[in-house]
Amino acid sequence: MRRLLPLVALGVAALAGATTAPTLTLEQQAKRAQVIVRVTLGTVQTVKDGDLTYLAYPLEVTEVIAGDPATLPQVGGKPGLFVLQGVQDLPKFAARQEALALLYAGRLDSPLVGFNQGWYPVVAGKVTVEGLAETLTDPAKLRDALRAARGTP
Repeated sequence: MRRLLPLVALGVAALAGATTAPTLTLEQQAKRAQVIVRVTLGTVQTVKDGDLTYLAYPLEVTEVIAGDPATLPQVGGKPGLFVLQGVQDLPKFAARQEALALLYAGRLDSPLVGFNQGWYPVVAGKVTVEGLAETLTDPAKLRDALRAARGTP
């Protein structure tokens, strides 16, 4: 029994560790997303849903790439980006931030596809995601690549 105890402790420690999601390719992200939009974030609001507290960012949708933004949770009469308060490893969100967002439609810990991989900030007209191919830093080219990955014009 004493020999088994350290192994059990190791197993429990592994289960208690942080959840990690596999890295998805851009094509995988595009196919999994229910809604893909180019947005500008509004000012964050706190929304209670039973025992859960979400940080809710109203979205000013400037372009619909795929899906229907009306299927997203609503905040202030607009589609919203709802993230569970306290979730770690989220991208940094700020009011008036522009981005291409690949989203699941429901309220989840994080609605970003690939557990936070589906967030592509646009700064000074360029998509700013580490590791993104140089050819995709132009938002229009990234949009076209996302549509091609989904097989839509």
